[in-house]
Amino acid sequence: MEKVFRYLYVYNFLVILEENGMLKYLIQTTEDLVVLAILIGITLSYVRLEVKNKIVKWIPIAGIGAGVIASIVMAILKNTTRWIDTGMWNLGIFCVSIVMAVSWIVLSILYFKKSQGRIGEWIAGVSSALLMATYIFYRLPDVLAYPYIFSLTEDSLLSTSYLYTLIGYALGIVLMVVVGIALYKTGLRSNRGIRIVLLDAVIVINAIQQVTTALQVMLAKRLIKSNHNLFVIAKFSSNYSDVFIYGTMLLSVVLALVLIIRSFRVNEPYKNPAEHRKILAKWKKNKRWAVVVMVCLLLSVLNLTVVKAIDSKEIELSPVEEAAIDGENIYVPFEQVEDGHLHRFGYTTENGTQIRFIVIQKPNSSSYGIGLDACDICGETGYYEKDGQVVCKLCDVVMNINTIGFKGGCNPIVIDYHIDNGKIVVPIAGLLEHEDEFK
Repeated sequence: MEKVFRYLYVYNFLVILEENGMLKYLIQTTEDLVVLAILIGITLSYVRLEVKNKIVKWIPIAGIGAGVIASIVMAILKNTTRWIDTGMWNLGIFCVSIVMAVSWIVLSILYFKKSQGRIGEWIAGVSSALLMATYIFYRLPDVLAYPYIFSLTEDSLLSTSYLYTLIGYALGIVLMVVVGIALYKTGLRSNRGIRIVLLDAVIVINAIQQVTTALQVMLAKRLIKSNHNLFVIAKFSSNYSDVFIYGTMLLSVVLALVLIIRSFRVNEPYKNPAEHRKILAKWKKNKRWAVVVMVCLLLSVLNLTVVKAIDSKEIELSPVEEAAIDGENIYVPFEQVEDGHLHRFGYTTENGTQIRFIVIQKPNSSSYGIGLDACDICGETGYYEKDGQVVCKLCDVVMNINTIGFKGGCNPIVIDYHIDNGKIVVPIAGLLEHEDEFK
């Protein structure tokens, strides 16, 4: 019974943190950065041991620095301008990253049982730098923008709710930094063959995810002709993104577990008791770093499962409102949507598919934000209104209402419309172009 009460106490405590907003960004930061932390940690350990040239050793560090600086600039531009088409930027990032991943895999195969040589070291340094820089540039901008995003939902930056949210965000970043450092230390102490194989596996897993995500972007941008098979592959990346995350974490656990097992069977030769004690101390330290990896990844898994289950509450979208359909258009009168709240409308096709779109009057303006109830990134999960803000149901990103109707980020997909005699006129033909988004 005592254990039950303890469990209930922890559960209630987590519920309190969820209500204050702390868990949301702890989970989100973990989800966004855990694969990045693992990739950087193992890659740097590989370069540190395999590369002898002192200049080449610094190239990956420069790549990380460049990725961070570029991410800061991107985060600012994405949230303060309309210049950035996130999908096209990501597509370019994926192209570079996939090329670097292939070159890295080829390099590791060629030099699996021998040193890389001068040319191999330069290839390793440059490819690892670009690989980490592109992945940082893909993952980090959104994370850096979180403080700006959750400040939009708070009346004051000095409120308790804002403080809890900021703490959750900071804890997530700290946890991921520790994951990266622990894996770097563990990689330095691991068997060379295991380290290379696991690093290659991590790179392959993430290259597969990037290929499927790139397909999703190209289909959404009409850069390639759509067909059912490509659509299914593209959707896999969106619907099963956790598979790639857990697969990467599992490989990291294997790296740490192998090191722990080896620490129990130390058989290194020694000449005297002092040298023996030194060897035992070294392996004790090795085991500690491996345990840190295991603990941090366990906390990450708990964040993405148990804590996420507590934080995730099913949000019901507001019902689709009635709107007049006359011939080839849908008509929404101003008086129906001029209250400043989110309104949802829809059109049901001959195939029984309901294509939804949203309308909201922009703050302090007579203009309206109009777009599909779907976006290029999250699909047709829809948007809801919370505390005067429009929020994506899937990823919880808060929209800037003034940018609804423009391309970029998680904004609603732009649709054709015009104003006529106090009504918003939406052509049905324009909606039918997006029928596949709602299947």
